[in-house]
Formats: sequence, structure tokens, C-alpha cells
Amino acid sequence: MMSTPMNNVGRPTRLVAGTGAAVETFTGNKALMLEEPLLFERGAADGSGVDLAPVPPVPDRLGGLARDAAIGLPGFSEPEAVRHYTRLSRQNYAIDLGIFPLGSCTMKHNPRLNEKMARLPGFADIHPLQPQQTVQGALELIESLADWLMTLTGMPAVAMSPKAGAHGELCGMLAIRAALDARNDPRRVVLVPESAHGTNPATAAFCGFTVENIPANARGRVDLDALLARLGPDVAAVMITNPNTCGLFEPDLKTIADAVHAAGGYVYCDGANFNAIVGKVRPGDLGVDAMHINLHKTFSTPHGPIPFVRKGAAGLELVEEDTADAHLPHTFGRMVAFHGQMGMFVRALAYMMSHGADGLARVAEDAVLNANYVLASLKDIYTAPFADTGPCMHEALFSDDFLEESGLSTLDVAKAMIDEGFHPMTVYFPLVVHGAMLVEPTETESKANLDQLIGAMRHIATEMLADPDAWRAAPHFAPRRRLDETQAARKPVLGWKDSAAA
Repeated sequence: MMSTPMNNVGRPTRLVAGTGAAVETFTGNKALMLEEPLLFERGAADGSGVDLAPVPPVPDRLGGLARDAAIGLPGFSEPEAVRHYTRLSRQNYAIDLGIFPLGSCTMKHNPRLNEKMARLPGFADIHPLQPQQTVQGALELIESLADWLMTLTGMPAVAMSPKAGAHGELCGMLAIRAALDARNDPRRVVLVPESAHGTNPATAAFCGFTVENIPANARGRVDLDALLARLGPDVAAVMITNPNTCGLFEPDLKTIADAVHAAGGYVYCDGANFNAIVGKVRPGDLGVDAMHINLHKTFSTPHGPIPFVRKGAAGLELVEEDTADAHLPHTFGRMVAFHGQMGMFVRALAYMMSHGADGLARVAEDAVLNANYVLASLKDIYTAPFADTGPCMHEALFSDDFLEESGLSTLDVAKAMIDEGFHPMTVYFPLVVHGAMLVEPTETESKANLDQLIGAMRHIATEMLADPDAWRAAPHFAPRRRLDETQAARKPVLGWKDSAAA
């Protein structure tokens, strides 16, 4: 008989003799998983951790906004306050603790080299209002990063000021709107496929466009015939995500772009999933007119317009005024107060330079390889709606159809993942798949880490099918049990009231 070492399988939960119940502790703590009440539950408002002399009377300069009652904050000693927030931090899941399999919202390892570079003096301590001649090195870094982004995407220009993916979308769609206005073109319809990112329709509507939906075909890609049939003189643009939200490459993008251009419209590409094709495909070569890139997905940073960097007579300069010169005759104005996010620029360029051209192509290869490994390892037990249409790109998509007879759903799988020590995958998105579970392992995870994730997901599915009732209350081992996320989002409790006093 073979035995399995305890350090491989973990120690079983000790049960109270004769009851079948787990041991409960006096404190509520479970070894190093510490129970932590709210600050208001721990401390009293009539005490403090330090002795303060009474505040002498001073003239009231608050213009009638002075408090008419005590603020009611609990008092603590310094170690009590430090311990409270340290204990809370232990209950956070983080990429430095384990894999973050969120699809369509990539969470991957940030190389520490990037962090070290971002903290260099001259990058970390510059101020947005200091004279431009004193930050020539920083401006040169921004220009170098912009040049590499243009090289990798095949686009003729890049705006560095947007602060997030949706902000980048806004920038691109405002550029398209400005191009239409410059030629006095009244067309205002934007076509958005079902497989596009969910922010795309909102961005188009915010820019004053009317949004129309284009369905997906049975293979999870844009229905080409439906899109071509809708093109006409009122169509301003098509917003397409490639690779799309189903984790699939859109092979008809060049055909779509040619048709849209022939109809007088523009092509916007949501480049949030660029990490799956970086170094392999340049969107500009496919006919894309405008796109955004989520740097945190592709180049590991956490996340037309003015301002922008250009070369001038006195060196590099940051153009911040809306001047009608030859460089920006049709600018749509300022996107942000300051160019900013210097640390993000440093991290992104450090990532590019440390990888090199061959390394960036390897990033895409490994992201796709890891996702297909997850797909191939789970498709026999989890429903994989597009597994028979060929390989996926950077993320694997499953549905909860395999649980239909059990009465369980995607939410139950997500809660069970918490018990296994994993952050759940993206759930119920994209909407084109019922009970969607979108898993993106990224290129930074090893095979051993993926095998552990796959093993946990297979175990959950197998046990759910064998004994559905045992899984309706998961998670069992989290500091708090199953919460009602819908109610929490719609009716958040933003203040604390002493129920005993009430």
C-alpha cells in the first residue's frame, strides 16, 4: 500500500467527536486565519489610544459647516490599529499569492525589474508642473515607448494620455468623431458585435453615436454576412474586439475593414487582448483606423488628443495648448489635466526592452499555449461551447450547461473555487454564452500552477455532479460565507450603526 505525504494532501479538518461538526474556537480564529470585526465593533468612541490635552477654543472659520455632534470614531492604540489593517490585508487575494484566472480582465505577474526602474530618481520624483527642460529624459522615455507601440501595432500615431481601457476607447472614438466632423460627414451609427467588450457600446453612445448590435455566428465570431448587409451611408464605424471576448481570433477583420472603408466608415479595434497577438499581428496591417491597448494586459503595467510629446527646436516638448498649428489642425482637445502616469510608461518600456522582439512574440505564444492547455484539460467535463471551432487565443471559455440537471450553476462553481484557495474566474461574461466561465491563465503561469488550477476545477465539477446538495452553501472555509452580491451592489451599507444602541 502506498501512502501520500501529509504535506501534499493537507491535514484533514478535526471533527468534534460524535457530532460530525468541525471544531469551533473561542476567538473565532482558525489558526492563522484570524477573525476580524469592524473597527466600530472593536473600539469605543469615548476612548483613545493616546492622551490629548483639551483643544482650546478657537474662532469658528467653518462657515456654518461645523459638526453639531461628536464624530463617533472608535479609539485605538497604535498596535491595535496596525493589527486591524494587517489582518484585513491577509484576507485579500493577490497575484503574489496565487493565479488570478480572470478572463477579459488580465491579472498577471508584474516583473520586479519594472518596479525597480519605475522607482529610479528622475522618474519617480518628477512633478508635472516642473520646467520641461528639466525632464528631458522622462520625455525621451515617453517618446521611445510611443515609438515602440507604433512599431508593434502598425499604427501611425499614438496618444499616451488615456488612463484606462475605456478611456482609450473614448480617445479613439472621439478621434473618429473628429475625423467625421472635419469632412462634414453626418453619419452617426456605430456597429458593435456581440463578441465585443461590454464597454464598447457605452463609449460609442457617450460620443453621440447610435449603437446597433451585430450578432455572433455559431463559431463565436462576428457574423460577417450580417455586418456586410448593414453597412451603408449612415454607418460611421465598426467597433470590433480582436481577439474577441470569447477568446477567439477574428479571421475576417481585414475583409471587414475593407468593406467598412469602402462604405466610408472607420474601424475601431478594442486592443485590450493585444497580449495574445503581440509580435505576431499588427492591427494596422489589418485595416484598423484607431485602437487602444491595455498596457497592464500586454506590457505588465497596472493601468489625437492633448497633451502629447513632440520634438521642438529646444528638444522634446510637451504640447499642452490647443493651438491650430500644422501638427494638430483638427484636435478634439484635452483628454486629461496632466500627461501623468510616468510610472506606467517606465514599467511598459522596461517590459518591452527586457523581452526584446523575440520575447514579446513568445509572450503571445505562451499566453495562447496556456489557455489552450486549460481548454484541452477541462473540455471533457466542463461545457466548452466553441472548442470544436479550433484553438482559442489567450482565454478559455466554458459554460455551466454540464450542471443543468444538478440545479447548480456558474455561481456555485465560483464559490467553490474560493474554498480551493483560488480567485474565481470571470463569470457570466461574455453574455453570448449562458452561464459563462472565462479563464485566462496568462503567459506568466507555469505548467505546475496550471495543473493545480485544472485539478481543482475538475475536482469541483466531479463532486458537484456526484452530490449537488453539498455545494449549494460554498464557500465553507472563507472568513465570510456566501454573500448576496446583487443586494450588496444595489443596496450597499455604507455606514455602521450600533445595533445595541438602536
